Amino acid sequence: MLTHPTLDQLHDLRLTGMAKAFQEQLQMAEVDSLSFEERLALLVDREATERTSRRLKTRLGKARLRHNAAVEDIDFRHPRGLDKAQALSLASCDWIRRHYNLLITGPTGVGKTFLACAFGHKACQEGFTVLYVRLPRLFQELSLARGDGRYGKLLRSYARTDLLLLDDWGLFPFGDDERRDLLEILEERHERRSTVVTSQFPVKQWHDVLGDPTLADAILDRLVHNAYRIALKGDSLRRRQATSKKVTASGTRK
Repeated sequence: MLTHPTLDQLHDLRLTGMAKAFQEQLQMAEVDSLSFEERLALLVDREATERTSRRLKTRLGKARLRHNAAVEDIDFRHPRGLDKAQALSLASCDWIRRHYNLLITGPTGVGKTFLACAFGHKACQEGFTVLYVRLPRLFQELSLARGDGRYGKLLRSYARTDLLLLDDWGLFPFGDDERRDLLEILEERHERRSTVVTSQFPVKQWHDVLGDPTLADAILDRLVHNAYRIALKGDSLRRRQATSKKVTASGTRK
């Protein structure tokens, strides 16, 4: 058998999964007991798995998620107002297919960003394009884009992303440019794409946080009325984890 030319051809055709499976088959003592159809099925299955893995890796790279979070890692043990049934329902990503939004609010440290990134990770697994960005950073990027001619292109990229995660809503004051930028993005995404927003402020305060009553009405009309909500509460998980580590370290020294 011309083993090396076959492997070379598989690599030339970018069938790396099949190439790996073919090499493994050559080292299997029981390979002769498999039919041609069985061996071919194993090669094709490995190639499909490899391609799925590569596509997921690419989507996660482009998503730039702040946390390496997964739905399976969500902590339901500590009381913080997180409904397990709702969270697992959202993990189905059906709300993304229906172009709904998700608003996650609560005090600092309760896991808002982690939760948003977990849903973002699941969306990547389901084949959606995802992008995480802190709202202050988004406004900074748009401001720079105005000066170098990338403004329109950047707005279109935000508009086309299946799931846009906007973190730290209201952390810094909104100016006129920021309000208009936000309205442009949400107008293009309204009922076409899904947006996740995390904020320390409860939703009922967002109108005041935005500042301008007219633009605030327009922005929230495109964001809030077709949105699921998760209102977290309780103590900071980061503070609790830090305290736990101190106690553990103290016990170790003893």
